[in-house]
Amino acid sequence: MTDILFVKTSSLGDVIHQLPALTEARSHLGSARFSWVVEEAFLPLVRLHPAVADVIPVASRRWRKSLYAPATLAEIRESLRIIRAHRYDEIVDTQGLLRSALIARTARGRRHGYDRDSIREKLAASFYDVRHAVSRDLHAIERNRILAGLSLGYAPEGSPDYGLDRGRLAAAGQNYAVLLHATARPEKEWPEENWIALGHTLKARGVDLILPWGTDAERVRSERLAPALPNAHVAERQPIDGVARLIAGASFVVGVDTGLLHLAAALGVPLVAIFAGSKPKLTGPLGAGPTAVAGNEAGPPSVADVVRAVERIAR
Repeated sequence: MTDILFVKTSSLGDVIHQLPALTEARSHLGSARFSWVVEEAFLPLVRLHPAVADVIPVASRRWRKSLYAPATLAEIRESLRIIRAHRYDEIVDTQGLLRSALIARTARGRRHGYDRDSIREKLAASFYDVRHAVSRDLHAIERNRILAGLSLGYAPEGSPDYGLDRGRLAAAGQNYAVLLHATARPEKEWPEENWIALGHTLKARGVDLILPWGTDAERVRSERLAPALPNAHVAERQPIDGVARLIAGASFVVGVDTGLLHLAAALGVPLVAIFAGSKPKLTGPLGAGPTAVAGNEAGPPSVADVVRAVERIAR
């Protein structure tokens, strides 16, 4: 049996963008065993994919807070031991960062990654045994699929398949929309007054509005928005697989360019993507469900733009 290790640790959107590459690899190499190194917070999501045999967590985000503490150093050594414990036939680093390349270098097996002209951090390319050219002008999902195909001996084809089953995850009999207002980058945010105006427009649809959050700042923003919106509720904080189930059950999703928006696309949920400071061509949501993009890197959309987009995808 061929043993394959994928390295894609974070962020949430990047991890989601890797899922179609895994689905496609399994379709071409059905007898292979697939493992994945990922940030600990995203482990429950990766485990939802049926092709994953083993998930190896790392905690680089948490380790950075106390890097030289004895407990942290002991945890890092144990993670490296686990990564080295098994020998893989092929190791594919689709992250393309120095930290992911170091993980790939730690693992035992033939290491694949982007070449210096294709990678985000050029020094990372020096840690691979085999380097592949993949255009940086392509969508992130296509870059992952192409790199995996070049590394494992097949050509990608067809539409992305994330390997997630919305029907299995969603609870039946509910009517709500999810508003993803939070993002780690302030330039991607949409003004709070716009969310309030949109929420009042959505009242005519008779849906409850759910506001998820992940950090304390996002919780505060959700709690500030909820009283100003009709039929709005602040979601409880839960692991990423629980958030996947929440999104899977939604009638539709409206959100800024953030990881959870890409999770909605991966699940095929009808969605409207609000872009205010990033490029839809390179990181826009791709999925089987109805999708509309409002705004782009030049500037955010108006409330009217988003309302029209909702009307297109949520009939």
